[in-house]
Amino acid sequence: MKDTLHVATQTAEHGESGSAIFGELLHHVQDSHEIEIPFGHIELPQFAPIHIGGMSIDLSITKHVVFVWLAAIIVSILAIVVSRRYRRQVIPTGFSNMIETMVVFVRDEVALANMGKGGERHLSYVLTVFFFILIMNLLGLLPYGASATGNISVTAGLAILSFVMIQYSAIRAQGLGHYLAHLTGGVHWALWPIMVPIEIIGLFTKNFALCMRLFANMTGGHIVILSFIGLIFLFKSYAVAPASVGFALGVYMLELFIAFLQAYIFTMLTSLFMGLGIQAGHPEHGEHDH
Repeated sequence: MKDTLHVATQTAEHGESGSAIFGELLHHVQDSHEIEIPFGHIELPQFAPIHIGGMSIDLSITKHVVFVWLAAIIVSILAIVVSRRYRRQVIPTGFSNMIETMVVFVRDEVALANMGKGGERHLSYVLTVFFFILIMNLLGLLPYGASATGNISVTAGLAILSFVMIQYSAIRAQGLGHYLAHLTGGVHWALWPIMVPIEIIGLFTKNFALCMRLFANMTGGHIVILSFIGLIFLFKSYAVAPASVGFALGVYMLELFIAFLQAYIFTMLTSLFMGLGIQAGHPEHGEHDH
C-alpha cells in the first residue's frame, strides 16, 4: 500500500496519462525480474531458457519465486522456534500460544472434521499448506512485498500437490482396485465409455477450481486497491483523493481478512476432497456419522 501510494504520487507529479499510470501501478501486481526496495531495485539473475522439443522452459529467478522461498523459510523458522519453546515449557504463552490456537483449529475444524481419524495421518501436510499459503498472502500486504499466490503458476503448483495428496489418500484408504472401480460410477458396463471420462475430468476440475479461486481472489483485491488510487488521476483532481484513499485503506483491511480466509478455504477444500476419498474406503464410518 505504501509503495503504491508513492508510485501514484510520482506519476501525478510527472503528469503521466491515465494508461501510463495504471500500467505503472499494475507493474506492482505482476511478476518481474527485479525486487523493489526503498531506494531502488535489485536485479534478479536470469538464465537462458531450456528448449525441450518445441517447448521452452525459463528457469530464471523472479520476484514471486523469491517470495515463495521467503515464505518457505518463514514457515520453517516458525515451526522450529515453536517446537523448541514447547520443549522448554509445556504450557505455551505469547506467540507460541497464538500458533497453537491456529494449529488446534486446523486440526479439529479442518482436518479431523473432514477426514475423521484418518486426518491425523495427513495433518502435517494440511498444516504446512495452511501456513505456507497464509504467509505468502501476508507478504503481499507488506510495503515493497509481493503476493506469490497472485501468480497462477504458484497456485497451480499448490493445486497439483493437493491433487496428488487427494488421490494418494483415496488409494490408501480404498485400495487400488476399489479406487479404479469408482471411476465407473457404479453404472452398467455399457455406459463406462461415457462415465469414466466424466469421472476422470471431475478429478481435475476440483483442483482446477482450487487453483483459480486462490489466484483470482488474491489478484482481485490488489486490482481493486489500485483502481481506487487510480481514480485520483482519472478525474485529475485531488478532491477525490480522501475518498479514494479511504476506500483503498478499507479494501486493504479487507485484504488482511482475505489472506486468512483464502488460506483456510484452500486447506478446508483440500481436506474435504481427501476426506471423501478416505470415507469411501470406510463406508461403515460414513453411515455411522449420518
